[in-house]
Amino acid sequence: MINYYKYLPVSKEDERWGLTVLNAGCTHIEASHTYPMLNHPAHHYFNWNSWRILQEFQIIYITKGKGIFESDSCKQSSVKAGTIIVLFPGEKHRYKPDSDTGWDEYWVGVKGKIVDNLLVNNFIKPEHPCIFIGFNEAVFNLFDGIIQKTRQETPGYQPMISGAVLHLIGTFNAISRQNLVENKEEEIIIDKARLLFRENINSYYSPESAAVELNVGYSRFRKLFKNYTGLSPGQYYIQLKIEKAKELLNSPDYSVKQIAVDLSFESNFYFSKVFREKTGLTPTEYRKKCLSQWS
Repeated sequence: MINYYKYLPVSKEDERWGLTVLNAGCTHIEASHTYPMLNHPAHHYFNWNSWRILQEFQIIYITKGKGIFESDSCKQSSVKAGTIIVLFPGEKHRYKPDSDTGWDEYWVGVKGKIVDNLLVNNFIKPEHPCIFIGFNEAVFNLFDGIIQKTRQETPGYQPMISGAVLHLIGTFNAISRQNLVENKEEEIIIDKARLLFRENINSYYSPESAAVELNVGYSRFRKLFKNYTGLSPGQYYIQLKIEKAKELLNSPDYSVKQIAVDLSFESNFYFSKVFREKTGLTPTEYRKKCLSQWS
């Protein structure tokens, strides 16, 4: 690894994009060496005793070695190779490699409404800043690609690398969700449950019925399913019905009432209520919008 960092200029146009990259780099820290390196920029410098507060998000990937991390919202934690560390604006923090091992780190600093929204909606949490994903080639390639683009600064590179950062966050978020499924047997349970919901999309069916068929206690099934998909089994099943309803509403051959009956909603009123909650439109409004686009 060749040590590298770059702090980037950001234009008003870049800011309007909604996510901007402020800095990126990679550093190899030998065992027993000073951390951060002495040539670290003054406005981002810190040490273990002084702590630090940034006005941006930073995403750090430790690919080799080990160390420790601590912040206002997270007690001191061990960090091993394969860990993503997320730093939050306004959050006091400190971290360092173990003096016996050193570490290799890749990082990118960002700001903007898009990443603010991820924080507001709990996709990233100050209480859980250290996310172990192991060595993942896709994540490594995203960091490497961002760094290479910052070296070149070709026209339009900011939206390109900010898109890569969003892809990066989505990737490690997905990996962390998948890691919540403890073993292959549990993954098979979730896959079978999703198939059961799809097979029974036209029926009166319930998550409890799925748990019985899968011979799993409902509370355990619900927890596993939500960890893996991000939705409770009931919400997942309803969402499948809504997506099927959208497909049927694209055709004038089915009345709204008939669609409600075919998808086994308890009443036309309940179907319209749930459809509006999920889409922001009534079924009739959705159909008119779809048909107008084809006329």
